[in-house]
Amino acid sequence: MPLANPVIVIPGITATYLRDEYTVPPEVVWSVTGKEFERSTLHPDDRRYEVKEPARVRADQVFEVAYRELIEELRHNLSPSADKPVPVYPFGYDWRKPLAQIEADLADFVEEVIARTKLMRHYDQDGYAKAPKVNLVGHSMGGLIVAGYMQRTGAACKVGKVASLASPLRGSLEAVLRVATGTANMGGGDASSREREAARLTPALYHLLPSFPGAFDFAPGLPSSIYDRRAWQPGIVSTLTEFVRLHGLRPAQADVQATQLLDSMLDEARRHRERLESFTLPSAGLSVDDWLCVVGANSTTRVHLTIGVNGQGQPEFNLKNNDRRNNWDNADPARRVETGDGTVPYMGALSSFIPLDKIVCVTPDDYGYWEVQDRLLSAASGFHGILPNMDMLHRLIVCHFTSGVAGPRGNIWGRRAPNLSPSIAWNPPIKGLKEAK
Repeated sequence: MPLANPVIVIPGITATYLRDEYTVPPEVVWSVTGKEFERSTLHPDDRRYEVKEPARVRADQVFEVAYRELIEELRHNLSPSADKPVPVYPFGYDWRKPLAQIEADLADFVEEVIARTKLMRHYDQDGYAKAPKVNLVGHSMGGLIVAGYMQRTGAACKVGKVASLASPLRGSLEAVLRVATGTANMGGGDASSREREAARLTPALYHLLPSFPGAFDFAPGLPSSIYDRRAWQPGIVSTLTEFVRLHGLRPAQADVQATQLLDSMLDEARRHRERLESFTLPSAGLSVDDWLCVVGANSTTRVHLTIGVNGQGQPEFNLKNNDRRNNWDNADPARRVETGDGTVPYMGALSSFIPLDKIVCVTPDDYGYWEVQDRLLSAASGFHGILPNMDMLHRLIVCHFTSGVAGPRGNIWGRRAPNLSPSIAWNPPIKGLKEAK
């Protein structure tokens, strides 16, 4: 069989280290063990750069806890022999920036990976240079980056196959909480003013706002879109105003600039989501069987948010506990969709370009009995973040990237979409994949 395409693994938001290259030697300002919000927050006058200057903050390595096992397993299991390795590259990126910029960086990286792979003797002998392509694995926000890159590139796209893992293709309500409170089920600890400031000035975070049906109930008189500033609690603009007053170049115009900042980030996110909704796989030269969409389920997840009004008639987020639900086992199909992976609701993981019969759901029960540590991590930090460590999922991806048939790759399985009618056959991209009950 031909050699598998080289692979690029694109992590989720906040899952890449950041380092400040202005210092000698460079200093890490964002990592698994420490986060310096003051040095990683963006400047209100130019969000390409940091508020604390002089500085030069750049992307570093991906979080090893979440992705090392996935990358190493793909390298080992995709390679036919030790002397014919299939390269698997992690793509560390600056997750603070707008996704359009990250997509452009990924496009450059794809070209680099192809050029490097052409220099490998066994790929040269296999004829790789005749039609070079890469395979992509996107976890969480990484899946949005992949879809945006492919939508933007179109027919010139050099992608063979894709696997997206727990990607909020239509958003997550945890993004709203992150902006509103500074913390959510997306990493980080207790809410703090530093986290709120950093979150509210992070353009990429707004790209994760949910757009799936039923995500919101808006009180009468409020705009019916989360991309409209007037639907947000006034505290968001107040924080931005104070931040501009303290750090901006024109403190006297802080209130006007803060409003413009929020409007621009919301509008940028809205336009990006519209791009994804218009995307079709054939436009990028792929079929529906070339994209393996894995969705996490059977974990309590925020599936709904009511935006009411307070006594002053201003928007107010009603963060009710009963909006966090897990109805995966409910007999009513309409209620079964009220589930998710703890961070991304099931409905937020759907898209316009992946049919329901192609969706492959996985749950925490799909960890092997020997994966004790991963089970513990999943229980402690959430299924969403540790899902890429699932051993069965590694085999699923390898199968998708090679033969596309379940048989040769051992014991693998999946679960059908909860809202897929029983009268419709489950037809995942991997032929012969067992359906778990």
